Amino acid sequence: MAYPRLLPAPTESFFLWGCRGTGKSTWLRQSFPDARWFDLLDEALYQRFLAAPALFAAELRAAPIGSWVVVDEVQRLPNLLNEVHRAMEERQLRFALCGSSARKIRRAGVNLLGGRALLKRMHPFVADELGPDFDIEAALTWGTVPLVWGAENRAERLAAYTQLYLKEEIQAEALVRNLPGFARFLPLAALLHGQSLNVSNIARDAGVARTTVAGYLDILDETMLTFRVPAFEGRLRVRERRHPKLYWTDPGIVRGARRFTGDVHPEERGALFEGLVAQHVRAAMDYRNLGDSLYYWAPAGSRDTEVDFLVAKGDRFAAIEAKSGPVFHESWCKGLRAVAGLAGLSRRLLVTPSGPTMMTRDGIEVIPFARLVESVRDGSLL
Repeated sequence: MAYPRLLPAPTESFFLWGCRGTGKSTWLRQSFPDARWFDLLDEALYQRFLAAPALFAAELRAAPIGSWVVVDEVQRLPNLLNEVHRAMEERQLRFALCGSSARKIRRAGVNLLGGRALLKRMHPFVADELGPDFDIEAALTWGTVPLVWGAENRAERLAAYTQLYLKEEIQAEALVRNLPGFARFLPLAALLHGQSLNVSNIARDAGVARTTVAGYLDILDETMLTFRVPAFEGRLRVRERRHPKLYWTDPGIVRGARRFTGDVHPEERGALFEGLVAQHVRAAMDYRNLGDSLYYWAPAGSRDTEVDFLVAKGDRFAAIEAKSGPVFHESWCKGLRAVAGLAGLSRRLLVTPSGPTMMTRDGIEVIPFARLVESVRDGSLL
């Protein structure tokens, strides 16, 4: 079944980034059916433009002035962006430049068209895109990457996803010299899902060089498998922790990296649910202009007091704490109470997978995940 995506089609040139399997190419074909299309996964086309980039320029000159051009997997030939830039200036062509990694483009010294193209992201499916087919238990177990969600056997497809990533993203693009070492690092990185990221400590525990760990983590970020939520550095009375927190883009991908394809274990449920909340908030920021920035907050020296997410828009904030337990506990509100003095704080939300909506005496809203989705949809989160 085809699900409508929430990402609105831009009216000017843009880059579209997203991890493998998120449906970027499908969305582009639906959104720009009349565009001239260059698929650099086509090996014959790739080899032709690799040997003679001027052929790409010649084909662009044949495109009608002001028309749309799609370049899929643009990271495979970063130097084509020079011709893209020229065609934008001389023929007013509009480009949709799609890829799963900007790493090679940046390493090649090619800038992202000097700000002449928007930067867009495609996320895994969110609840509003799946509609009545969304099931939170399925989302936590398999994730919502379209490649996996639409498979007849989700367990097999999820198990194969990591190998697909290693083969097509890492090996084919020669992103690391030591592929077996990187493959061994993936399950370790999966353990860091939802954790504060101290690269030096990780390197010491893993027995590898700090630069190696930092490089591997950068690759995961740049290939869109992970993202980092920085610590908020507001002027509260306590000193904030400064290490960012690491999240994987999708619950299924992080489980696949750990080779978990069965039922969700109780010990992994909390981090998976927290990541699912982060995934939906980030998608809403990109698709619906929900907020400007995403942070977390925790006072230095405290291991049991934090707020999972601060969504910022201008000078306003919404604080979100994600808890996966079935029964509400007052202790869950500790971080939300600690951050109550933040100027501009409009809402404090404690989000659970399901259950009733409640309000504590000091104004903390306890809501099920479905209500968070509604708040995002109607714009009332902030």
